Amino acid sequence: MKTALLQITSSEDPAANLAMLQERIAEAAGQGAGYVLTPEVSNCVSASRSHQNAVLQLEAEDRTLVGLREAAKAHGIWLTVGSLALKTGDADGRFANRQFLIDPQGEIRARYDKIHMFDVQVTPEETYRESAGYRPGARAVLADTPFAKIGLTICYDLRFPHLFNRLAKAGAEVITVPAAFSQVTGAAHWHALLRARAIETGCWILAPGQCGENAPKRKTYGHSLAISPWGEIVAEAGVDPVTLYVELDRNQVSEARRRVPSLTHETEFDGPIAE
Repeated sequence: MKTALLQITSSEDPAANLAMLQERIAEAAGQGAGYVLTPEVSNCVSASRSHQNAVLQLEAEDRTLVGLREAAKAHGIWLTVGSLALKTGDADGRFANRQFLIDPQGEIRARYDKIHMFDVQVTPEETYRESAGYRPGARAVLADTPFAKIGLTICYDLRFPHLFNRLAKAGAEVITVPAAFSQVTGAAHWHALLRARAIETGCWILAPGQCGENAPKRKTYGHSLAISPWGEIVAEAGVDPVTLYVELDRNQVSEARRRVPSLTHETEFDGPIAE
């Protein structure tokens, strides 16, 4: 399956972001891609809670989701919307960070709410409290398609290998990791973590990222990656908007797991025991 990873610079304007995404999706489909992926929070990147409250919508009303479903149907492609920031109606006002898998008929085949919240102090000047604005999900999601079984994760989930291990053991052959990675943590950890998750699971890892200056006080790392089940970087972006193309071959999954069948070697043990 020819696959396209869109590296983009989403702004604070959902309407402008949708128009840009529709153009990029059409371009990828025109190049023969049957599966297209976008990054995390494709509809709006903002550090302002008040701005998000003004422009975000509930899933049932979200114009970006409607437009992307129409694009998938118009081009007859599978589409992973890396995530959309959505209102939830929760009493505390927190949003959902929700990924969608859309089929060539424009139907939603899977939803996944990001489980792990990015609550960190990267530097004295750069602090994130994702859980203040977003509610965490509580369910891992595996979706079946004609070309692969796909496990869904988002960004900070990358640092929790047990989630990837569980998806792989449930049958995942591809794991999506759409992201809006910090430039500081991206430079330090992005490549190493993504390659490790591929090697540990024997899965294709597809990680489309946001890049550049998205909004005031919000810059993202870029360097979207497609990594083979053997841990090889098959395609990598730089720091500017671009589309990466890769041919997904599910036979590489079985071959990597045959060579190093670590998923079947996990052994129960006691401890640790303090002595």
